[in-house]
Order: sequence, then C-alpha cells, then structure tokens
Amino acid sequence: QVQVVESGGGLVQAGGSLRLSCAASGASFRFNAMGWYRQAPGKQRELVAVLTNAGSAQYTDSLKDRFTISRANAMNTVYLQMSSLKPEDTAVYYCNAVYGVTTYWGQGTQVTVSS
Repeated sequence: QVQVVESGGGLVQAGGSLRLSCAASGASFRFNAMGWYRQAPGKQRELVAVLTNAGSAQYTDSLKDRFTISRANAMNTVYLQMSSLKPEDTAVYYCNAVYGVTTYWGQGTQVTVSS
C-alpha cells in the first residue's frame, strides 16, 4: 500500500526556481533511498538525483550545479530544489522510493519552463 506522491510542479520562466516535494507513505520502515527522475517529450526517463538513507546524494553531472535533493523533516519525504531553470528542463518529474530490491514510483508532476 505504499504510495509515492509528487507535488510542486508548474510553469516557470527561464532562470526561475521551483521546489518539488515527494512524500512516500504507507510504510513503517524508512526507505533505503529516494530519488528524482524526469522524462521530457520524446525522450526516455533519466536520473536527476538520488538520496540514500545514509545521507549520500548523487546527481546527473549536468544538473548537479543547479539541482539539490534533500530530506524533509517528515520521514520518507524529500525535496528537489531546482534553480536557474532552462526550457530544456521541461519534463514530467517522477519520484521513487527504494526498499531492498523494490522500487515504488509516483505519478509524476509536470514542470514547464518557458523561454
């Protein structure tokens, strides 16, 4: 009954910022890792950032200077802070939560960056 829900997407002008939130509910345990992926029109889903329970973060190299993943105060909740947004950042952003070999996915939140 695990549910992963993203929020915070929307329309923003180039150069602006957004903070996405992801809440994974329905589990009594802490997930081993939570992460963000995105899928732009005509492209495959790609990794944005992952945060482990131990606090280690990893990013796609091209995004690490602008995007930051962090944990919220609530258990199994993470943020993705995005700054200096570009039109090519336009995509559906998906959150996932990993426990062992099982990965749970959210439905995605749309981020649109206008020129």
